[in-house]
Amino acid sequence: MEAMIPTEPIGSVPRSAHLMAQVTAHGAGSASPQALEAEYAAAVKDTVQRFEQTGSPIITDGEQRKPSFATYPLHGATNLAPDGVVIPFADGHTRQLPRLAAGPFRYTQRAATYLAEARQLTKLPVKQAVISASALSLLYPQQEIPGYPREQFMQDLVREAEADIRACLDGGAHCVQVDFTEARLSLKLDPSGGLLRSFIQLNNQVFDRFTTEERRRIGVHVCPGGDRDSTHSADVDYGALLPLLFTLNVGNFYVQLASEPDRARVLALLGQYATGGRRIFIGVTDPINPTVETPEQVRDLVLEAARYIPPAQLGTTDDCGFSPFGDDTSTARDTAFAKIRARVEGTRMASETLRA
Repeated sequence: MEAMIPTEPIGSVPRSAHLMAQVTAHGAGSASPQALEAEYAAAVKDTVQRFEQTGSPIITDGEQRKPSFATYPLHGATNLAPDGVVIPFADGHTRQLPRLAAGPFRYTQRAATYLAEARQLTKLPVKQAVISASALSLLYPQQEIPGYPREQFMQDLVREAEADIRACLDGGAHCVQVDFTEARLSLKLDPSGGLLRSFIQLNNQVFDRFTTEERRRIGVHVCPGGDRDSTHSADVDYGALLPLLFTLNVGNFYVQLASEPDRARVLALLGQYATGGRRIFIGVTDPINPTVETPEQVRDLVLEAARYIPPAQLGTTDDCGFSPFGDDTSTARDTAFAKIRARVEGTRMASETLRA
């Protein structure tokens, strides 16, 4: 019998040690492109197989080939400079985006290529994560690029973001998840909400290019960041984010919850937006906590959520990706898959309880 409550991963899992070593060797010039390609292919195959072993009904490629969940579309682009926006994390480390140094803005890599490889390796449905247009909008510098005004950049950005999503839908993705981790961070940078509103307006320009039926297969993921066991915006109140978040014109919302200190309050807020055809996937595993949740803990959280969100509109997921940046080794690969297995089993247990 099909589970009443669907469960999906967010995207990334930690890269294998062999892959990380090969990437480092290739960067140092001591490994050939062919050797690196072979290691990528092996890592994707192993990831798909391990996802299947967890019992997960929906899988991903674990983003094994993405150097970063945020900048994969521009990998290898020659019109970027390294001194872009800096994102600080709570533990003191930072990530820095590149800066667009010259136009035009074009994707050099589309997520559909990752999807195609994974689909060849499994009969299970595969979801695909893509980066939001709003995140990539941060690449344009404050000072206008000569000969390439911001207005032209924004038009190109919307077109490219649409094409990335559409190629995945056309390529047979079960669903396409748009990573919008900068949503919560934007409220830290601009508590007035002006920056968040501009992000949402931009993303809706992309979503509005799709039909109602297509938008049922598109979702948005929000979290306070998760890199090297640290976050960038966990101190931002969900109460300020959710009313604006749910103005996005998509059918699915993937919301970090397992690591929230006051889950009942957040669930009550989420319940207000469980309307229409929306599906709200709540995070039931915390990727930056090394302790593996038990299926029983997941079950209990799902049953708690079902008191606020109708089961027909409820789903489960992980709080965020386990390794959204390619060099993040803070979480063991085995730990990630153990958490995924607990999510799958705990969701099944909760579904059975709710059906009883």
